[in-house]
Amino acid sequence: MINIGILGCGRIGQVHARSLQMVDGAKVAAVADAFPAAAEALAATTGGKVMPASEIISSPNIDAVIIGTPTDTHFDLIQASAKAGKAIFCEKPVDMSADRIRECITTVEAAGVVFMTGFNRRFDAGFATMRAKIAAGDIGNVELVTILSRDPSPPPIDYIKSSGGLFRDMMIHDFDMARFLLGEEVVRVYATGSALVDPAIGEAGDVDTAVAVLTTKSGRICQISNSRRATYGYDQRVEVHGARGLLKAENLREHNVEIATERGFRSAPAQHFFLERYAGAYLAEMMHFVDGLSKGISPSPGIHDGLAAQMIADAAARSLETGMPVDLD
Repeated sequence: MINIGILGCGRIGQVHARSLQMVDGAKVAAVADAFPAAAEALAATTGGKVMPASEIISSPNIDAVIIGTPTDTHFDLIQASAKAGKAIFCEKPVDMSADRIRECITTVEAAGVVFMTGFNRRFDAGFATMRAKIAAGDIGNVELVTILSRDPSPPPIDYIKSSGGLFRDMMIHDFDMARFLLGEEVVRVYATGSALVDPAIGEAGDVDTAVAVLTTKSGRICQISNSRRATYGYDQRVEVHGARGLLKAENLREHNVEIATERGFRSAPAQHFFLERYAGAYLAEMMHFVDGLSKGISPSPGIHDGLAAQMIADAAARSLETGMPVDLD
């Protein structure tokens, strides 16, 4: 039995705790949160022991930690966990600074511990099937990837102010998905954006509507569209165009019943938000992490994937600021 400690008992910590309860061979052994009530509530539903994060990390009875705390705490928790020999699952982004992620890579690799970055969309059944079909050559060489990702409504302004901006907070998932589907590293980024949903987001120094165009060395292109508002639900669509065909993954709807009357055809709205849309992906992601631990295999995506996505996000932010394309090293 793999004993796992959950650091951070908020929304994402609760998601991972529920997933672990459905995964054979692992259990929530301990939980920690800056707010005692949150830790007590999660402990009550999982059977885990409430402990300070430092004690979870140092405990010889804990095999791995899930880091679901605010991003500005990730660096110190990763450093401490790696030095304590703990396997690590860390939510995205690993850190807001690419240089600090590089420091984490040095520590993690020196310690020889397992590290997985929480890009859960790779484990969505539709997107994973797309990647498998690309690898099998079903559509020939990939030429153009189109990713649309739109939230039902923007988060609170206080969250926006500390999020690192749309590219590092929201579109970073799509940057990882672009790498996952393109099969090549991104070498150039051009991005533009506006505050069209809420003027307060612009006043906070961020955008809520943005587009990024990514290019690989061989010329493959990915175009990404993000918005903080979609009145019809959580919009998550991906299309991959190749030399011999096309792959499409459409939205998941609240139900698959369509009604037809004299007024036309109507179907259900898209599922409301990420907790509903990616419930299966979160479970598959955690199964992959635990399976890797039990077999001694490094799970993917790893910490280098976290760095790569962060570098693209940083380049997109620079491109927005300068109005020019930005080349990546």
